[in-house]
Amino acid sequence: MAAPRTPAPTRKAFGRLSLPERTFVADALRTETVGGVLLLLAAIAALIWANVPALHQSYETVSDFHFGPSALGLHLSVAHWAADGLLAVFFFVAGIELKRELVAGDLRDPKAAVLPVVAALCGMVVPALVYILTNVIGGGSTQGWAVPTATDIAFALAVLAVIGTSLPSALRAFLLTLAVVDDLFAILIIAVFFTEQLNFVALGGAAAGLALFWLLLHKGVRGWYVYVPLALVIWALMYNSGVHATIAGVAMGLMLRCTTREGEEQSPGEHVEHLVRPLSAGLAVPLFALFNAGVSISAGSLGDVFGKPETLGVVLGLVVGKTVGIFGGTWFTVRFTRASLSDDLAWADVFAVACLAGIGFTVSLLIGELAFAGNAVLTDEVKTAVLMGSLIAAVCATVLLKIRNTKYRRLCEEEERDEDLDGIPDVYEQDNPAYHLRMAEIHDRKAAEHRRIAAEQEAAARHGLAEVPGGAGEEGDRPA
Repeated sequence: MAAPRTPAPTRKAFGRLSLPERTFVADALRTETVGGVLLLLAAIAALIWANVPALHQSYETVSDFHFGPSALGLHLSVAHWAADGLLAVFFFVAGIELKRELVAGDLRDPKAAVLPVVAALCGMVVPALVYILTNVIGGGSTQGWAVPTATDIAFALAVLAVIGTSLPSALRAFLLTLAVVDDLFAILIIAVFFTEQLNFVALGGAAAGLALFWLLLHKGVRGWYVYVPLALVIWALMYNSGVHATIAGVAMGLMLRCTTREGEEQSPGEHVEHLVRPLSAGLAVPLFALFNAGVSISAGSLGDVFGKPETLGVVLGLVVGKTVGIFGGTWFTVRFTRASLSDDLAWADVFAVACLAGIGFTVSLLIGELAFAGNAVLTDEVKTAVLMGSLIAAVCATVLLKIRNTKYRRLCEEEERDEDLDGIPDVYEQDNPAYHLRMAEIHDRKAAEHRRIAAEQEAAARHGLAEVPGGAGEEGDRPA
């Protein structure tokens, strides 16, 4: 007789992370949060600079100022350098994040990867469909279908930092993984749909440079003075090839090794990411925002956002499409797989995070420029729509997260509690006998201290009664 089959265990969606993964996510999100606040400040500064009449002309002058070697095809404006040059650093970090997720993170396990991948895919397909439907009905251009498909993780975390919510680490990790997958598909969209003409000589040179980059890494060659000049050459060749230059950053990031070997505390990829992430989050992305978010805003232009199909499609794609896509993809995955929602969370939490993912800023602005290149008026209107859609998504997510903030605070306190002061949160030591022995000693010391205090209080009380003349403690006393 065949033995009964043991049912596969139910996997908890948004369950508690492992300690190493939690530490990595906390470090990554801490940098992203600081960068997100800087990004938010840069966007506000750009809007002020571009809309104050006395400053508007200087903003245009600085943004349009050209510099760089013309002979190499790199005589670009400041805004162009920010979009094609500085964002390559951002995408380099995104490439490392993606590589790490694939070999050491949640995406390594196909069962664990299903949830964020399906959610991210639905969170890109549904906004694109919303945009296309809006423009087909309204008679607008479908060129901007990709604009509302991107999520800006730094901006989303800046919102979390501003509203002060104690979002549990599992939801933060989901948001981070979602954004990594989102970035991957955004990169593919840029490479496939926004490459019009190819210079095969330059593209071949970039490919040769990438091959040399990989070979040097494979041979264990070290030294920034080797890789930085080579990276600049690869970037310049990629730019001149007709493929968007940020693809060079992603390709180099994916080549870094993100697994540790014997004797290593961290992999080369994690080490480089630790060094470059502050440059990306603290300088590259805020400068991009400074020179790309400066659009002229008036009552009329804000009204036009909801009156033109192209801009309305962007707003609806970010606010409605992202939320419905990510929430629907998550629910679909949990409904039709063995995954189940963590006992500590409710579907309202998933909905709030899905709404937060509607903040599409950096990559959305970039795709907007590429989609409507040559139409400066529509480009600015689409940028305004990205800002408006991101703002609406941020406000909605803030309200939803604030409603559940007390619950989040309790979960975070439980995750952080370390009563035995060994540097490891107690929730990760429940199966460790040594932890329980340490806790027993701590409780014994506390019990002994409480017994001592109680004995002292009892002795003091008896002593006080004995000293009262004619008090109730003396024998033979009679009431007056």
